[in-house]
Amino acid sequence: MSALAACSSSSSGSSAAATGSTSASTPASASAAATASGIKKGLVVYFIPKDTQNPYEVLADAGGSKALAELGGKVVVSSGTADTAAAQIPSIQAAIQAHANAIVIAGNDPSALCPSLQQAASAGISILSFDSDVTCGSSPNHLFINQANTETIGTSEVDILAKEIGDSGQIAILSAAASATNQNSWIVYMKQELKKYPNIKLVSTVYGNDDPATSLTVLQGLLSAYPNLKGIISPTTVGIQAAAQYLDTHKSLLKKLTLTGLGLPSQMKPYVEDGTVKEFELWNPSNLGYLAGYAAAALASGTASLTPGSTFTAGTLGKFTVLAPTTGVGPSVVLGPPFVFDKANIAQFNF
Repeated sequence: MSALAACSSSSSGSSAAATGSTSASTPASASAAATASGIKKGLVVYFIPKDTQNPYEVLADAGGSKALAELGGKVVVSSGTADTAAAQIPSIQAAIQAHANAIVIAGNDPSALCPSLQQAASAGISILSFDSDVTCGSSPNHLFINQANTETIGTSEVDILAKEIGDSGQIAILSAAASATNQNSWIVYMKQELKKYPNIKLVSTVYGNDDPATSLTVLQGLLSAYPNLKGIISPTTVGIQAAAQYLDTHKSLLKKLTLTGLGLPSQMKPYVEDGTVKEFELWNPSNLGYLAGYAAAALASGTASLTPGSTFTAGTLGKFTVLAPTTGVGPSVVLGPPFVFDKANIAQFNF
């Protein structure tokens, strides 16, 4: 199943965080009319991104809005402007007050959101995470919409960088928030993959908090602290763009330094075409949100469940199967493998 199948939307819904009552009222799905396929009409799904200003998150939320529009429901996008759990909790409470049918959240913290999400689940709201999982266990149990196999994301980024720097030298990781579940999971696999390259040394992991200014500051700190640095992996669209912008105006650094990671082709295209970045990876974030929207509708309608082997159809993306829990990850579905962008193909993509 292609992670790059066309799936776009012009609307990402409201981006204002809202607060509300914590009463455990009956969700709107109780009165929603069922369609012939079993998906109920009139579903309301709250998408709670890491923040409302990250371009990646905006694309993912727009994909969710497209999915629910196809199903006769709607998405409400609600979160804060900072990548913190505290900024997301009011949106969970707003979903409860609004009697939402489902919540789809990109966790800014693996566990701090769990009490609020449990409160939402007790109110009859289906809980899903996407992009960045939460580790709530069974309180509440939830479905993780994984953008790609976690291990593959981590190992492939190391392999790309190793190829470009000749399997030797000092490297660093420019991550997002220190508490971001997805980033930390990928970094675990990066470190495991680095064992295959004994001449590559990971000297530092720094955190830009998915903020361009902070990412630039920590990048400059890395370059100052490690003048012999040969490679940087930035598994965050904000971080890799900030690093690419800096290197693009300091081209002398490119004689010894290579950048890769996860980026949006629309943002990275000029840096690939002028040689600042040779290769990077990603999936289509609109498709991730689209898949999450269909999964949320299926769970809220009772046409899919958290039971491994349960299936549902996600519109133009086709059929998906719920995977059994693994270490650290509960029931999940996977969008597809990451795609490598380079000078030969990047002009083909506009997301």
